[in-house]
Amino acid sequence: MTENHLIALARAAELNVSAAAIVTGWGSELARILQAGGRLLACGNGGSAAQAQHLTGELVGRFRHDRDPYAAIALHADTSALTAILNDYGLDEMFARQVRAHGRAGDVLVAFSTSGSSSNVLAAAKAAQQIGVTVWALTGPAPNPLAAIADDAVVIDAGCTATIQEIHLALTHGLCLAMDEALGVPT
Repeated sequence: MTENHLIALARAAELNVSAAAIVTGWGSELARILQAGGRLLACGNGGSAAQAQHLTGELVGRFRHDRDPYAAIALHADTSALTAILNDYGLDEMFARQVRAHGRAGDVLVAFSTSGSSSNVLAAAKAAQQIGVTVWALTGPAPNPLAAIADDAVVIDAGCTATIQEIHLALTHGLCLAMDEALGVPT
């Protein structure tokens, strides 16, 4: 069973290697945004929330080598705000309201969704675009609504949610590598 999973993961990585070029471009752009005082917002549900928080942790902390910390917020991580928003405004607003509160024109939202159809992630993407925040999406197979509305998307062609999430993690690390390289941090 484990062997088959690793074989499927290796195949998915090979099928999706072209995503590296997109993520490398994102890394260069993210370096520019963060150095200019912008911020990264990230959202997702379940395992995708973990991916979002992993990304923000790498930016506020460090990836491989020491560098300045950068502004990055995982929108699910403030449980008091999140539960208040859920209670008062409902599921679809749980990320969108925070995007409108924390996002500024020129910032970037990284939206993680293996299905590409999570209503709260879609609402966050729409809110971001309304206020001038760029939306980058990491999703599962296309076509899906999130990939369709994002400013740019990496769509992972894999049949298993776990495999999609594992490729998303590798690409998240690739984004950090590309950003650090653009910043002149040793990789």
